[in-house]
Amino acid sequence: MSTSPGRERCAADEAATEHPEITYIGCARCGTLIAGLDGRYACSGCGWVNEWTEGYRPLPGDRRRGA
Repeated sequence: MSTSPGRERCAADEAATEHPEITYIGCARCGTLIAGLDGRYACSGCGWVNEWTEGYRPLPGDRRRGA
């Protein structure tokens, strides 16, 4: 018995979105190129931090709940 390719693709897509994506931007205050996770940044040069709600996707929930 084989599984459908659509089901495998869906599982692969879900696995890919499980981990954060490294993103880059110029610091809004000093212009230094900084890296962040899913659009959340903190500059080590000047201390600028963007609002956590500006991220590209919701923060992961507490995985310990319900366990």
